[in-house]
Amino acid sequence: MRSERNGNHERRAALGGSVVPERDIDVASLGILVADVFGRPIDEWPQRGRLSLVREMGIGIGGCAANAGIDLVKLGLKVSVIGRVGDDGFALVVRKVLESAGVDVSHIVTDPQAGTSGTMVMVHGDGERSFIHYPGANGRVQPSDTPDDLLQRSKVLLLAGALVMPGFDGEPAAEVLCRARAAGAVTCLDTVWDATGTWMKLLAPMLKHADMFLPSISEAAELTNETEPRRIAEKLMECGPRIVALKQGDEGCYIRTPDEEIDLPAYDITPVDGTGAGDAFVAGFLRGHLAGWPLGETGRFACATGAMATLAMGTTAGVKGMEETLEFMRETPMRPKAS
Repeated sequence: MRSERNGNHERRAALGGSVVPERDIDVASLGILVADVFGRPIDEWPQRGRLSLVREMGIGIGGCAANAGIDLVKLGLKVSVIGRVGDDGFALVVRKVLESAGVDVSHIVTDPQAGTSGTMVMVHGDGERSFIHYPGANGRVQPSDTPDDLLQRSKVLLLAGALVMPGFDGEPAAEVLCRARAAGAVTCLDTVWDATGTWMKLLAPMLKHADMFLPSISEAAELTNETEPRRIAEKLMECGPRIVALKQGDEGCYIRTPDEEIDLPAYDITPVDGTGAGDAFVAGFLRGHLAGWPLGETGRFACATGAMATLAMGTTAGVKGMEETLEFMRETPMRPKAS
């Protein structure tokens, strides 16, 4: 396996960027920060005015930027999270969890004009989830929240949670991605489901400045009006990214670059809670990419971190360190890819 330093230099060359001096932040994770309240199992909504019971309930952290940030630290990287929270109790939860995980929170803005974003997560008996979401302070993120000096210190800017940050999605986010590239950082973009139905109209300006795009297959299908992974990836690459990795859940992932096409199956596991699995995939993908691993190895590692995230309740509890993840890969078979 190549050294991380050499691999990082090769990666920058492959993306068309220049080699920059060593940076003290591996990933700046910009995007949505959320306090999650989750319960399990919830397979039916209670009748109006009635009470239902669940076996488990808890409060924790959510949001793509926070989840990926914690997962990346677990995998041995230095991470700074950027975003906004309100001046409330949920904000204390978000900051405390991130700080306890070893994430730098000095670039999280407290915004008294909005509450901290929150999500009610209904975890079904089979591990699938449904959500009720309040955007809150995430809708007030500004380009100025991400200073140039932070971008110059970061190897990667991850914009995590695009399409649910009203006021920032579109041209404002594109400005930050553009500045990140100018500062020598590699840019990575991840989305969530767009309940407004805006999709590509809002995302197109951001894709122009994204080196990597890592959406779910369902989101990517909505963006492109295509259903076949190869055609989806081709259309997305026409918009700017040189690497597209489609998260396919229990079908694994599909990765495309101008030179490579990789279709990987999922690991054979029984999920407990799928919350945060996509963010864990992103963290695993960036970890392998920064290490300079071959694309197939990076994809398998990303599938492993995503799979491990589903083995415990909550968004990040199932994700472990490098050695545990590599052991999981050695000991857990992958499912045969559906023909």
